[in-house]
Amino acid sequence: MAEIEYGGIKVGGSKLLLILPIVTTLGGGLWAGFEFYKDYRDMKAIISNIDTQKIESQQRLINQQLADAIDYSRDIKNGLREDIVRLERIVDKVEDDMNKLEDKTRTYVDDAEERFDTKRDALLNQYVAQKDLLVSKVEQLKKYMDNKLQRALDNPLAK
Repeated sequence: MAEIEYGGIKVGGSKLLLILPIVTTLGGGLWAGFEFYKDYRDMKAIISNIDTQKIESQQRLINQQLADAIDYSRDIKNGLREDIVRLERIVDKVEDDMNKLEDKTRTYVDDAEERFDTKRDALLNQYVAQKDLLVSKVEQLKKYMDNKLQRALDNPLAK
């Protein structure tokens, strides 16, 4: 079998097969460590370039805008509440006015109905009186005509 000698140490083939994975594992671990360190240095450079004052000022601006939006929303809510209360008062007043107008109209209708009934009764009484007068005059005229006719018939000269 093949043997390698290095610095007075002889390594045979089977031992070489054991050492090779160990060496490659150590090499891979060192490479991963160097990559991690490189990423760490890159991230450190990026973080050191971050302007925290700019971020803080943007955060303050966002907070101020949010506070302004909340105040504006509160003002809108209060304005809407006042408008609703005002509209409710107007609706209540209109309802009261409508009820008063309805009562007034009912009173006018009742008064007119009473006047019409009174006028109708008066006209009916007047018509009845006129009818009675006409009937009595017709009866008188009939009696007068009957008397006149009877006298004309009873007249000896008429024969």
